Amino acid sequence: MSENKDPHVPQGTQGVKFVYDFTEGNKELKDLLGGKGANLAEMTNLGLPVPPGFTITTEACKVYLDSGDEPAALRDEVSAHLSALEKTMGKKLGQADDPLLVSVRSGAKFSMPGMMDTVLNIGLSDKSVQGLAKQSGDDRFAWDSYRRLIQMFGKTVLGVDGELFEDALDKAKETKKVTVDTDLDAAELKKLVTKFKKIVKSEAGRDFPQDPREQMDLAIHAVFDSWNTDRAKLYRRQERIPGDLGTAVNVCSMVFGNLGPDSGTGVAFTRDPASGQQGVYGDYLQNAQGEDVVAGIRNTVPLADLEQIDKKSYDQLMQIMETLETHYKDLCDIEFTIERGQLWMLQTRVGKRTAGAAFRIATQLVDQGLIDEAEALQRVNGAQLAQLMFPRFDEDAKVEQLGRGIAASPGAAVGKAVFDSYTAIKWSRSGEKVILIRRETNPDDLDGMIAAEGILTSRGGKTSHAAVVARGMGKTCVCGAEDLEVDTKRRRLTVNGHVVEEGDVVSIDGSTGKVYLGEVPVVPSPVVEYFEGRMHAGADDADELVKAVHRIMAYADRVRRLRVRANADNAEDALRARRFGAQGIGLCRTEHMFLGERRELVEHLILADTDEERENALKELLPLQKRDFIELFEAMDGLPVTVRLLDPPLHEFLPDITELSVRVALAESRKDHNENDLRLLQAVHRLHEQNPMLGLRGVRLGLVIPGLFTMQVRAIAEAAAERKNAKGDPRAEIMIPLVGTVQELEIVREEAEQVIADVERTTGVALKLALGTMIELPRAALTAGQIAEAAEFFSFGTNDLTQTVWGFSRDDVEASFFTAYLEKGIFGVSPFETIDKDGVGKLVRDAVAAGRATRPDLKLGVCGEHGGDPESVHFFHEVGLDYVSCSPFRIPVARLEAGRAASTSTGSDHR
Repeated sequence: MSENKDPHVPQGTQGVKFVYDFTEGNKELKDLLGGKGANLAEMTNLGLPVPPGFTITTEACKVYLDSGDEPAALRDEVSAHLSALEKTMGKKLGQADDPLLVSVRSGAKFSMPGMMDTVLNIGLSDKSVQGLAKQSGDDRFAWDSYRRLIQMFGKTVLGVDGELFEDALDKAKETKKVTVDTDLDAAELKKLVTKFKKIVKSEAGRDFPQDPREQMDLAIHAVFDSWNTDRAKLYRRQERIPGDLGTAVNVCSMVFGNLGPDSGTGVAFTRDPASGQQGVYGDYLQNAQGEDVVAGIRNTVPLADLEQIDKKSYDQLMQIMETLETHYKDLCDIEFTIERGQLWMLQTRVGKRTAGAAFRIATQLVDQGLIDEAEALQRVNGAQLAQLMFPRFDEDAKVEQLGRGIAASPGAAVGKAVFDSYTAIKWSRSGEKVILIRRETNPDDLDGMIAAEGILTSRGGKTSHAAVVARGMGKTCVCGAEDLEVDTKRRRLTVNGHVVEEGDVVSIDGSTGKVYLGEVPVVPSPVVEYFEGRMHAGADDADELVKAVHRIMAYADRVRRLRVRANADNAEDALRARRFGAQGIGLCRTEHMFLGERRELVEHLILADTDEERENALKELLPLQKRDFIELFEAMDGLPVTVRLLDPPLHEFLPDITELSVRVALAESRKDHNENDLRLLQAVHRLHEQNPMLGLRGVRLGLVIPGLFTMQVRAIAEAAAERKNAKGDPRAEIMIPLVGTVQELEIVREEAEQVIADVERTTGVALKLALGTMIELPRAALTAGQIAEAAEFFSFGTNDLTQTVWGFSRDDVEASFFTAYLEKGIFGVSPFETIDKDGVGKLVRDAVAAGRATRPDLKLGVCGEHGGDPESVHFFHEVGLDYVSCSPFRIPVARLEAGRAASTSTGSDHR
């Protein structure tokens, strides 16, 4: 007899537990219970005051999203846990005379602030609102709670436009001539409930549900559905969160912060998430529910003010914060509610923090003995370090200050004022830098926040939606600038009689909260000054942030195995790279040495009709190349310098075909013939290629144009000999580009060895010049074992390798269809930004193994820009490369990530 299987449960999930009581979980179960559910369970286990509740797992969400319906077993499990909750609370969900009310909140593995949905006060109905009023002794509170439920439920579950509820609320306040909703009395809120129900009926085509269980079930489905909203998908792409995790759902008994002045709600941090400083940080709002604080609708008071408002609750909260920070060994972000003097914990999580706070907190926790240096290294990342290297405003500049708000997320941002997300995106795509200005942001503003240089709001505090999301993205943000009157309809802000129209340039300082009119000049950040050697971490007046960065960088350098080199083509870049900690040059692109005034010499080479003309052109280029290499070897004395022989197609050194054709045609019309232009045009036509990336370039140039590569090799060898005679220590490595077969490499290598031997004879200097190749074609990677017979080193050119593996021309496709590919989820991230491990990465991995099998001492590196990408650096460490090479500015990032890759500590997940 065949087994009867539930069609809604995927194979292997029969009998799976889909619901966990808060007493059953712990903080290690984030994959299953989401971050919120796992941490509610952990706080419950710690004996902290958490309202009873239960969590529906991410597995249930995945079944729902895959099949379009919840698992058949889920309803019975929810019913069993709801019954247990009702027994604990001594009342039933929506009970007419004394209702149990619950919240239904999302909670994915990784924090996604404001991206998914929440519904509070579930269980209220036309009948139970009367019971709530009687039991609480407060009619106003009951009707306020009911209107909040209809508003949240209508928008979140039934898809009603939230502006309709907001407009009705604003009209009610205008009628009463008040500015905040707390000034509306019970009678006015009762009228508002009637109005809200009519909006639901009109817009959703159904009545607001009066059955409390139907409310709860629909809310649970809405939370599941919110995983795949556009804003949630956009946020996941931005934060590189996998799209197949699903969200858990937390059903929690309600506690009320809107019962009057002895009640309230707040968000607290165990340290300042903006700076990392220890102290009392957060926001509190009396007579409010949690959404009021996060939405920034009413301006909060600093958390420290709670001590005067309710000292008993404040002292208890301080004790709980210390308990949580010691337990989690990190900055904790806490949501709490006070219900008539009783403190309740609604959430905790390892808090998002700014880049500067991350470095400071990591070192503070080491000093407190809570974590070791290896764990501290895992608490920061290269993207955060890169943020710290951005410029800041010049404090000595002449400025016109418009106002000041709360410094929510540091940085110096300048741009044109825009007042909605659509304009922010539109102008940004046109190349404009913009500052998004709103009264307060909400999740629908996410794409505009991503497009903007910075965010400015007139409402909300450090825990508002704008602040939390901006910190997570590393965006500059100033919140709660109350002096600024933001008029989004007329697209302007007004402050002290001064009007800033859309398009006017403003500057915002997320470190001080100051807002300026016009463009404020910037200066290098102290972290860059430190890397440049102009600021010493050990100095008495050293910046605290610089000290923290220095400590973590020193540890990363001690433990990393990967060496870090620079992509640099001149002595100036080489010296800067060395100051930034480069251990050599991994890529010197010699084609950059032929630009400017020297371009004409390359034209002579291309136009040469005879061997003599070609040799004369090469003789002109030789001393110039030699001088370049002498300067480079001097700058990097004692460190390896990998010089790539000429790589790009020759047509890149000639004038544009259209421009030249016009020039020749005009000259002919004037009968003013220019012989050189005619020859150039003929050469351009001769060298024109349909796809020059795959044409006559790299090693092919060296084989087709006699003397080109040998001239470059001679310049390198003579420069090295001259530096040796000057008591220098040049360590040149010659890299042959675009090799696809070992025979190409063998021919060029043989010619190069003859030139080097000749220079040794004529100068009397013994030279050790390594000869290797760039692996940038799939065939080179696939035949790496053969190529290693003629190569002393490989350097993976992952930019071109990505182009040739994918069949992408980077210059064309990034602008044409990459955005669509990212939106459709074909890419999680551009393969030019982070290495494609499954495709390009597999070729690299296999080439490493084959190359080392042939030549165990083969030196291996990467010189594509992936060498400075944090995630890619970890991959290169894993596959056994010896070094990564990247642009000078990215060197500190690569050093840090190489240390993180080598560190034995697994660290914690801090997205």
